[in-house]
Amino acid sequence: MSLELFVLGTGGMMPLPGRFLTSVLLRREGELFLFDSGEGTQVSLRKLNLKWKKISAIFISHTHADHVTGLPGILMLSSQVEREEPLYIFGPPRIKEYIDMNRKVLDMYINYEIIVKEISESGIIFKGDGFSVNAFPLDHTKPCIGYSLVEDQRPGIFFPDKAVELNVPMGPLWSELQKGNSVTLVNGEIVSASEVMGTPRSGRKVSFVTDTKYFSEISDYVRDSDLFICEGMFTADKEEDAAKKKHMTSSQAGKIAFDAGGVKKMGLIHYSPRYTNFELKGLLKEAKSIFSDTFLTRDGQTIVIPNED
Repeated sequence: MSLELFVLGTGGMMPLPGRFLTSVLLRREGELFLFDSGEGTQVSLRKLNLKWKKISAIFISHTHADHVTGLPGILMLSSQVEREEPLYIFGPPRIKEYIDMNRKVLDMYINYEIIVKEISESGIIFKGDGFSVNAFPLDHTKPCIGYSLVEDQRPGIFFPDKAVELNVPMGPLWSELQKGNSVTLVNGEIVSASEVMGTPRSGRKVSFVTDTKYFSEISDYVRDSDLFICEGMFTADKEEDAAKKKHMTSSQAGKIAFDAGGVKKMGLIHYSPRYTNFELKGLLKEAKSIFSDTFLTRDGQTIVIPNED
């Protein structure tokens, strides 16, 4: 089952030439999930030729302008096609007020159902076919939320030779065993899935954290992420300034990933406009000194998150 992340923008505060505001899109088996929607999100979607009409849910971290000003355009864009499914929007308190006011002032034409849910506590906020999305609190100058998409546990590997040894005929009974169900043979014998299947395998996990002061508990929320997208806005020499603004350095992002345990890769995002693209290598170097499997996300980048057998 395919799982891909598309980087729509990597900048913080203001868009720059070649660096749109922070936003990422997850595609899981054709279903799309948008995380934050800064100014120009529509442009990034168009450049990547993504089928934006299949966006099922939008997850907003907080209501600062550089994370939500692209949302009205997305809502209007989605009215350009026939859409039968509702669009879910999740975010902190006042996200509904922001959406309602924009719809009213802009006199938006909306031909589909929009379901807005404001998040007041941690936990599962959205469930789909084989996955869920968890929300957890961050520490910013406004209420801010981090998110993790977590796939359900997968069945273990099916061993055909064991099924043959137990006289299970190839066909529908094999399919039932692979689903984890027991089957009854023509002679009345019962064969359980555990007799022909390996141990269950974990699903994939993708976490998104941006605009927060460092605090150690973030590591608990992002533990075992196959891909961890995390703000690394400043270099270490700006740590005091970052703390005042309730942002993080790339070193602090590296510490979160290292302390979490089980994180396979971390992509830095939400760069301060003070850094040129060339200077971003300083952010990367500092993060990698703590968590070696770190990379810089770049606008327009596609990241495939593979299943591990």
